[in-house]
Amino acid sequence: MKRAFLAPAFALLLMLAGPAAAQRSGLYDVTGTNPDGTAYIGTLELEQIGLLSFRLRWNIGPDVIEGVGMVSGLSLASAFSLGGGSSPSMGIYELRPDGQLVGQWTTIGAFAAGQETATPR
Repeated sequence: MKRAFLAPAFALLLMLAGPAAAQRSGLYDVTGTNPDGTAYIGTLELEQIGLLSFRLRWNIGPDVIEGVGMVSGLSLASAFSLGGGSSPSMGIYELRPDGQLVGQWTTIGAFAAGQETATPR
């Protein structure tokens, strides 16, 4: 009986681990547009810190932005702070088969969203 229970549990674990395994830790080149329409470029470092969780660190010009993310299905959700007393921010990215992240982000209370693409090096 134990064997019958363990097989479905193991299959579920593999399904949950699949998206995180598809997303890899490493350095990404970032291009994006802020909610006000201005463009930016930089890098994003992803570090897997759990089965589905990641530490994120953007370097955009002189700014360093740190946050956390969670993979669910083919999406990566992120939460971060832009610093300087700004409201918390969040983003949602589609995980592409080639490892690219494509999505949008916003600051809580804003009436516009930024766009961002992160391409693995």
